[in-house]
Amino acid sequence: MICMPLGIYISVPFCRTKCSYCNFASDVFSRVVFERYVDRICSDIENAPRVAAEMGGKMERAVDSIYLGGGTPTVLEAGQLERIFGAVRREFEVSPEAEITVEGAPGTLTSAMLESLLRCGVNRVSLGVQSFVDQEAAAVGRLHKRATVLEDINRLRAAGIANINIDLIAGLPHQTAESWEFSLTEAIATGVPHASVYMLEVDEDSRLGREVIAGGTRYHAHFVPDEEAVADFYTTAGDRLQAAGIPQYEISNFARDGFESRHNLKYWTRQPYFGFGVDAHSMLVSVAPENDAVRFAPSDSLEKYVSAAGLQRTRVSRSAALEESFFLGLRLNRGVSLRELSSKFGEESVEAARAAVTELVGGGLMERRGDLVCLTERGRLVSNEVFERFILADEIAD
Repeated sequence: MICMPLGIYISVPFCRTKCSYCNFASDVFSRVVFERYVDRICSDIENAPRVAAEMGGKMERAVDSIYLGGGTPTVLEAGQLERIFGAVRREFEVSPEAEITVEGAPGTLTSAMLESLLRCGVNRVSLGVQSFVDQEAAAVGRLHKRATVLEDINRLRAAGIANINIDLIAGLPHQTAESWEFSLTEAIATGVPHASVYMLEVDEDSRLGREVIAGGTRYHAHFVPDEEAVADFYTTAGDRLQAAGIPQYEISNFARDGFESRHNLKYWTRQPYFGFGVDAHSMLVSVAPENDAVRFAPSDSLEKYVSAAGLQRTRVSRSAALEESFFLGLRLNRGVSLRELSSKFGEESVEAARAAVTELVGGGLMERRGDLVCLTERGRLVSNEVFERFILADEIAD
């Protein structure tokens, strides 16, 4: 992995309310802890060079993307947000052309917050809309209404921030083909240049997921569409967004030309990034020649993070890096180049993966375009099953 500008991710795990579908390390906390958390974030940013060295990674000071995610970063006080950005700019060399994204929940973009975003250099905002149907949003704990979203988009544009993403979830309780079509139509009508479409995750890590698995009725679980319907919703979204000039470029992401998320592309193309905050993961080039990279992350517990608990480190071997190149790169519609992987990792190493590629192509889950291999539409629907075929590596955690 060659050295290149860093991406910086900052986790803000605070929310106004905990959505029933959420399986992230975020929750509702007293504002009393906000200041302590920001103190810890700023301290970690200041100590980043030392941490990188201790973890065995090479840290570039040049930064070309910053992403504040959560949770809901816009629940912070404006001054707290500015402290975080001030710490980043003191420690790193942020490019004037950097993409700087902040996630926000509709209804949290106060005038003071908008002014703060501009002072911090924010040029991209991602809105957690999930649905334009008020009943669906309310059923999972969202506090906004359709009108709130439209107002926030207008206010962002008036403030000079036109690079806006809208998140939508296919498979929410009460969602139907008709209501999903309404949400897609509304999203397209806003004219935003980027949309993220996620299929509802049903697992033990969310209250809604646990209730669906148990066959219960809390959190409107008995109104969750079945898997076939959710897959149809996802396919419909791709077709509608493509027809509107917002083509898919990654499993869950769609953008007008030139508006692809530069920060997230770092993850999928294995460029280095440094994470700060609860459960914020980092990946840096390894200083040890026998390894390709080093990954590390703090605890996903707010209490442990604020009390300065240690980091969990994973050394990524070259064979593990090759496999990551497959299952991360295959998230992108353009796929991965076997020629480029052979050049970087050696033909013999890539040859070991060709059997899986051949089988997946034969099963209609992948296709070949010259030296490129990519997922088919059906492959994207079962992408985790495809990716498992490439997870064979010997990562070493310590």
